[in-house]
Amino acid sequence: MAWVSAFSSARSLSGPRLPHLLKFVGGLGDWRSVLWAAAASALLGGVVAAIFIREEPFRSASPPFNLRYVRTIFLSRELMLANLGYLGHMWELFAMWTWIPAFLLASFAANGIDPKWASLVAFGVIAAGGPASVLAGVLADRLGRTTVTTIALVVSGTCALLSGQFFGGSPLLLTLLTLVWGFFAVADSAQFSACITELADREIMGTALTLQTSMGFLLTLVSIRLLPTLQESVGWQWAFAFLALGPVVGVWAMAALRRSPVAARLASGNR
Repeated sequence: MAWVSAFSSARSLSGPRLPHLLKFVGGLGDWRSVLWAAAASALLGGVVAAIFIREEPFRSASPPFNLRYVRTIFLSRELMLANLGYLGHMWELFAMWTWIPAFLLASFAANGIDPKWASLVAFGVIAAGGPASVLAGVLADRLGRTTVTTIALVVSGTCALLSGQFFGGSPLLLTLLTLVWGFFAVADSAQFSACITELADREIMGTALTLQTSMGFLLTLVSIRLLPTLQESVGWQWAFAFLALGPVVGVWAMAALRRSPVAARLASGNR
């Protein structure tokens, strides 16, 4: 399943990071430029995926989505544990990606640092997900899917809890912490999809993957919207801490999945 991680890395090229780099170098004048940059980065990501990613010899026709299989998926304990791990991951990731630039900007401003450096660090935080996805894919095949996802969830959840305590403090320490957070918050992403492909019967695989992705992105709407409300109430010192709830749930789900006999299907027996 290494190609799944490779695709995740390529996808991150077309994600939300490039506009922050362009802002750092002075390439963005207004919101229109941001949209053009985002569109261009998406196109670049597609080109990278088309040129460098090869699915052979595992490529096969994708089973279509079928509503009849949704009940089967919800009744499968192992599939739902993999989904629960993914939901914990998604609860944290996109809210962090969305609000880390504002968090860094406010923290750097408190130290009198040029805002452009906050943009550069925000770019690095989001960009760290590219190599993280590839490395996690390689390690998961060797060490185990639940092992790698658990480590990533523990580290990213810890960073969510600690980040606010560095707000307004040393810019260097905050930069290091958020770069670590950006790396581990994405590292486990592709592994949840890989779990589905290994645990689900082939005829329901397309439905299972679609359902997992749909639930995950729907959940991000909640955490993204809640975070600024929390920030107004408790400040940046504690706003990100609530994102750690996702990794806590994810770690529990991965531990439960690891104990299941069915988990022997993961990564050729590497749970």
